[in-house]
Amino acid sequence: MTPADRRQAWIFFAVAFAVLAAGFGLRDPWPADEPRFVLVAKQMVESGDFLFPHRGSELYPDKPPLYFWILSLAYAAVGSWRWSFLLPSLLAGLGTLACTYDLARRLWTPRAGLWAAIAVLASFQFVYQFKRAQIDPTLVFFTTVAFYGLCRHLLLGPAWRWFWGGCFAAGLGVISKGVGFLPLLALLPFALMLRWRWQGLAPLGPGNGWRWAGAAPAFLAAIALWLVPVLAVGLTSGNPEHQAYLQNILFKQTAQRYVDPWHHYEPAWYFLEVVAFYWLPFSLALPWLVKPWARAWRERDARTWLPLAWVLLVLAFFSASAGKRDMYILPALPALALAAAPFLDAISARAGFRRAVLGFVLVFSAVLAAAGAMALSGEPGFERKLVAERGLGPEGRWLWAMLAGVGAAGLVAALAWRVRGALKACALMFVLLWLGYGFVAHPVFDRENSARGLMADARALAGDGVTIGLVDWKEQNLLQAVGPVAEFGFRQPPERQLVAAVAWERADPERRRLLVQRSAALACLHFEPGPDAVRVGIANRREWWLVSAAAARDCPGE
Repeated sequence: MTPADRRQAWIFFAVAFAVLAAGFGLRDPWPADEPRFVLVAKQMVESGDFLFPHRGSELYPDKPPLYFWILSLAYAAVGSWRWSFLLPSLLAGLGTLACTYDLARRLWTPRAGLWAAIAVLASFQFVYQFKRAQIDPTLVFFTTVAFYGLCRHLLLGPAWRWFWGGCFAAGLGVISKGVGFLPLLALLPFALMLRWRWQGLAPLGPGNGWRWAGAAPAFLAAIALWLVPVLAVGLTSGNPEHQAYLQNILFKQTAQRYVDPWHHYEPAWYFLEVVAFYWLPFSLALPWLVKPWARAWRERDARTWLPLAWVLLVLAFFSASAGKRDMYILPALPALALAAAPFLDAISARAGFRRAVLGFVLVFSAVLAAAGAMALSGEPGFERKLVAERGLGPEGRWLWAMLAGVGAAGLVAALAWRVRGALKACALMFVLLWLGYGFVAHPVFDRENSARGLMADARALAGDGVTIGLVDWKEQNLLQAVGPVAEFGFRQPPERQLVAAVAWERADPERRRLLVQRSAALACLHFEPGPDAVRVGIANRREWWLVSAAAARDCPGE
């Protein structure tokens, strides 16, 4: 690498850090998934039980525990959940970009490495997901590390240690989220390419059967870090909850969830829409990549087509299941950027591509500017609706000003730099948008999204000596509770929770109150303001009340 290459790489990673870290420490976990995962990790730390995760008093068998362990380590290092819960995603994002850059640099040139990393970062879904405390960023990191290790061996090898390390990383992906094995699918197109004598494969030579066989123990060793102790305890404890946990996580949440999903139904072509729209602006380059990819196919170029073939396999794998969510396909993004890397420099110089980028910047910036300006002027549609739903106060004007400012900056840059400077205009708009999202949207929405304010208000209304019982609660209520609380199950129907809660409150009515959301499920409660019912406020688009048992006088009992 030349000094210029190093300087460009340092500049890129500084920008990437700013984009991914913007707003760090300015918010608490937000629904839907963040409060659940942080709550599980917090209860692990408080209970010392790192094998059987809990959500409240109930076991949480939906996901393997590695991500919760990582969250716990982040908390141990930082000492604050507010400052630590986004740390794993931030590090995973930077690690994913580093692996993508380094692999493309080794396969082609430092310039190609830079373009590959830019392509990943220049995808809305990547930045959005990696600014959230979800399992998927960690999964993407482990799958990228695994794919990196396999490619170091299959395309740049022999490098058996990298191969085994990649298999181990795939195992870590499995105990993060079950689909972590996906990088190993790259061995299928590799075997076909080897048989058909494609160009660009590593000269691995014959007689290495025992080395290839080492993939299995490396992969299984990572899984065993969790599976062996959890089976040892779960099968010998005699606790029926442990038995149910093992049955759920080993079967229902893996194979059954894939073959017979119970939610998130989408059509077969759903992920094509995700790639086209969620991976903007990188996806704008896809039409210009068709010809070079076709030429690479004719030339039997394995360095281009091994990553691309793996992307197609991942796409087919997730498309085959009826249950789909947009983030499922995200592990394929770094590999797609790798397949595009050697061609992006030339494509970026094409006038047609620059015009497409310019059009995107103009349209997107105009939408942002118009939305912000309309809200600032008191447009009576979406602005009032959002304020009513979210309970925003005057601080909402900061959000509208940010949107208007980012949109205006994008428009000015696009009109000033035109086709020649379209990429710079896009980069400017992109960076400003994510900085605004972190430094403005995070603090503006935090009180309503996080339930921190709601739980503080509930405690102030209830008083210090009162235990608050949570009914039809959400994970953020328990996570951000202030003072003593009780809960009556999470998976239990709200009506059953209410029956148990009323009996609990009546046992000590002076020192117990119920926090409930106003909903159809709890319509039997009397919500007339008075001594028996006090409106606390709105959080997560729900209206919350503090009630006594007397408010449930018309509710059915046991």
